[in-house]
Amino acid sequence: MASELQGLQRHRLVRLTPEGWAGVQSGDREPLAQAALAHWASRDLPLVVTRQRVDEGEQVALGLPAPTCWGRLRLALSVPAAALRDPHGFPEPAAITPLLAPPMHAAWTTLTDRLATLGMAPQVYGSHGWQVITGLAYLREGSDLDLWLPVRDAAQADAAATLLDDADWRGPRLDGEIGLPDGAAVAWREWQQWRAGRADAVLVKHGTGVRLERGSQWLTRN
Repeated sequence: MASELQGLQRHRLVRLTPEGWAGVQSGDREPLAQAALAHWASRDLPLVVTRQRVDEGEQVALGLPAPTCWGRLRLALSVPAAALRDPHGFPEPAAITPLLAPPMHAAWTTLTDRLATLGMAPQVYGSHGWQVITGLAYLREGSDLDLWLPVRDAAQADAAATLLDDADWRGPRLDGEIGLPDGAAVAWREWQQWRAGRADAVLVKHGTGVRLERGSQWLTRN
């Protein structure tokens, strides 16, 4: 199990062992937070890997973004690596189709099929993804549709960002991040602005922090 959990990156989901759930529920938290944790534990729902602290040792930083019924709390948890199991990704695009207005179904399928022709396997996180995973109400008016776009190189990232920007899409605002092979991530809109020369720097998210990068040397640094 330990080998399966090595290299966990942001936007990966994990479940906890019974001992893991007992540990996170033992803390002194407000009632809303305790209720959310109890619900997650009783239904074996996943948590998301977040930005890690370099001094945490064998602990892994996880997040629980609670839905509307628990005040949209954002719970930060620190869990022993040994208590993690079942690492997996967010839902594929087809899973969130029922959450979209029926007139948008065909356009959504077309858009995600075009991403697939680029060799991509996007996932949907944010409110749409969590609503599918939990069956709870996350969506509200104006909720973005967040895509996680793992790419093999900068050229594929360029193609994906251009496709999304040019798409004839009239549904929820498309947002999300491009995930590069070394674990770095950039918001796809910011990536496009930077690559087009409309920004002289880009905010790059890493597993343990963020950096404002100038130039393109960082793309080959790792």
